[in-house]
Amino acid sequence: MSTAPRLTALDALHRSLGATMTDFAGWDMPLRYASERDEHNAVRTCAGLFDLSHMGEITVTGPQAVDLLDYALVGNISTVGNGRARYTMICQEDGGILDDLIVYRLGETEYMVVANASNAQIVLDALVARAEGFDAEVRDDREAYALIAVQGPESPGILKSVTDADLDGLKYYAGLPGTVAGVPALIARTGYTGEDGFELFLKPEHAEGVWKALTEAGAGVGLIPCGLSCRDTLRLEAGMPLYGHELTTALTPFDAGLGRVVKFEKPGDFVGRKALEAAAERAETAPPRKLVGLIAEGRRVPRAGFQVVAGGEVVGEITSGAPSPTLGKPIAIAYVDAAHAAPGTAGVGVDIRGTHEPYEVVALPFYKRQK
Repeated sequence: MSTAPRLTALDALHRSLGATMTDFAGWDMPLRYASERDEHNAVRTCAGLFDLSHMGEITVTGPQAVDLLDYALVGNISTVGNGRARYTMICQEDGGILDDLIVYRLGETEYMVVANASNAQIVLDALVARAEGFDAEVRDDREAYALIAVQGPESPGILKSVTDADLDGLKYYAGLPGTVAGVPALIARTGYTGEDGFELFLKPEHAEGVWKALTEAGAGVGLIPCGLSCRDTLRLEAGMPLYGHELTTALTPFDAGLGRVVKFEKPGDFVGRKALEAAAERAETAPPRKLVGLIAEGRRVPRAGFQVVAGGEVVGEITSGAPSPTLGKPIAIAYVDAAHAAPGTAGVGVDIRGTHEPYEVVALPFYKRQK
């Protein structure tokens, strides 16, 4: 039995703009509006506007909200200040990654957990199950929010023209309430593109008005609507992991090179602690495959699942690959054996349909914006 994809509050507007739509994690989302390359370059040089309403918002409230989150997640949420945000993960008992998350502290005893669209229900179910015994409520707020992002070097100026919020005082990985185009919003400064930018959490009925106000405000500086396709190439250049590619239940945060998000020093137990302690020890004594960047010497594009080879042996696997508009060459992220992970390692290639194409091993990210 097929289920029709869910529509965001901006669906009609995307179609009026001529967007190519695609089914993504059960949502009908804009893949691109015109040229993926133009959308990518707009975010790098001026600004792009994204509909991210497919993301999963889960509110956790109550006297023991922070205790629940410290138990359910691998991060130390008790050290997150009011109005700040934290990148973290939720793991299985065996240490496998269920999802990577951003947690916002909205008040003294109120937190918002933002999950990836494909894992939102899984994260919600896990939090509900883990809440047993805690004086805290876990609430599914996916229907309560639309989420619009404006990303790129011109985004602060664009947003300033339609908000009363103190954007200059808004730090990276922080959020504050304000109004945007006259309606209430939670304004966050995180992002998934490698550029400065903002995410606006607002009521679905306000989404179209805010989108149009931002479009008008950014018209003079090159703001254009952007789809999921360029969001993927932007995050790939910035070396940011994507769940289902660089992160899976088969990997622990230590396998993914993100062991820093696991906070063993926090008080009390947390789900997966024992398995993650063992994974941390393994990573010290016998380093697992490492996540590296690969830049093509030729023009052929590697894709997820392609094998990384050296000396006739398989030494790794591509997790994400695409042409890079910024570098002008195909790039990829891959897990490779430690012996072949150092930048500049000679003789590394990618098996692309039987041909071993030469690739340069580099440190991530491929692209870092100038501050």
